[in-house]
Amino acid sequence: MATQGTRPSTDLPPVATEYNGRDRNEFLFGWTPQAEIWNGRFAAIGFLAYLLWDLAGYSVVRDVLRI
Repeated sequence: MATQGTRPSTDLPPVATEYNGRDRNEFLFGWTPQAEIWNGRFAAIGFLAYLLWDLAGYSVVRDVLRI
């Protein structure tokens, strides 16, 4: 018997779609809402990679600005 407030794993909501009717996590090329989502994800990964690179002591910005 399930406890109050839980639901079985088969009772999941459908995949959210964008206004163009496609899966919003689909990897599409062109000027689509999905491309903008993936662009933001890759930008966040790149920013995090640079921050880790900077913390490791290989700062390009500090070397260029001589800080």
